[in-house]
Amino acid sequence: MLVRTALVAGLSILALSACAKRTLPPGGQGVCWHVVKDKSGELKFNKLKSNVPTLEHCAAELESMRIRFLRMGGTVREVTGAYMGNFIFVERQGIFTAPSLEEHPYLALVRTGDGRLAVPGAMPREPAPQ
Repeated sequence: MLVRTALVAGLSILALSACAKRTLPPGGQGVCWHVVKDKSGELKFNKLKSNVPTLEHCAAELESMRIRFLRMGGTVREVTGAYMGNFIFVERQGIFTAPSLEEHPYLALVRTGDGRLAVPGAMPREPAPQ
C-alpha cells in the first residue's frame, strides 16, 4: 500500500510539473538572439548575428553589444539573449544560461579580475596568503 501511495504521489508531481508554463527561446542553427520585453511584457527576439559557432561566441556578441550601449551613454547593465534553445543572461558576475526562463540559470562564463570572460576553472587560482 505504501509503495502504491508513493507511486501515485510521484506521478502526480510529474503530471503537475509537465503542465507548468515554460518560456522557451527560439532555436535556429547558429543564430544569436537579443531578447527584450516589450511594453506589454511579451518577449521580442531580435536576430543579433547568424553563423555563430558556439554559445560562448553568442555570449561574447551580447557582451560586446552591452559595452557599446554603455559607451553611448546607456544605462543597460544586464542583457538577455538566446542561442540554439538556451537563454543567455549577461550579468555583472558573469554569463549565465538556462533552457527556459522558469528554470534556474547556471554559470557558463565568469569575469576575470580585469573584466574579461573565461570558462569557470580556467583561470589559475591565486595562492592563499601565508
